[in-house]
Order: sequence, then structure tokens, then C-alpha cells
Amino acid sequence: MSKSKKTQKRELEFKDDGQEYAYVTRMLGNGRCRVQCMDGVVRLAVIRGAMRKKVWIKLEDWVLVGIREYQDTKCDIIGKYSDEDVRNLKAYGEIQSMAEVVKKEDDTPFDFDDI
Repeated sequence: MSKSKKTQKRELEFKDDGQEYAYVTRMLGNGRCRVQCMDGVVRLAVIRGAMRKKVWIKLEDWVLVGIREYQDTKCDIIGKYSDEDVRNLKAYGEIQSMAEVVKKEDDTPFDFDDI
């Protein structure tokens, strides 16, 4: 008799009001990390207590964050997306690739074609 690992399929969680999709760009330690949100803002994210030691967040993960109303530069990580979830979110048009977000954020007022 072989033991097989049961994979339980969970429902894809979309963002609500006050939430945003984010990409982990840097791990800072002590349950904190730097994230690039889909609205173009870089925020300090805190892994909430219920997720600590149960869900492991690492560099380059996609997460769902709750944006704090009173601090726009800070947010709380409330969920983590698997690779399959990220593919589905991209297919639904919910998230873009990070190259598109960085390009959108890096709108320089200079025109280098004149050189």
C-alpha cells in the first residue's frame, strides 16, 4: 500500500476593496518584506500572525496584500498564490508581468530619440 499525497484544490481568491496583488521583491526578516504592488507602489509588507510558520513566503512570490488605510506605505500579507494560481490570474487579466509594471512605473520625461 503506497501513501499518496492528496492535493486539495482550493478556490482562486480575487482581490477585494482595500486589497492588492503584489510581488515580493526583497525579504527583510522578522516577518517583513518589500513588495511591488500592482498599483505601482512599493510597500513594506508584514506577514500576518496567522500565516507565520504555516505559509512560507519567499522572494519572487505573488501574494495578496491588505493595504492599510492609515499608512499607504505599509500593508499586510493575507494570502500567497501558487504558480498555478498566478497563471490563472494572468489568464483572467488580473495581474501583469513584473516587466510591464516596472515599465509603467518608470515613465521618464526624457526623449532619448533626439540624440
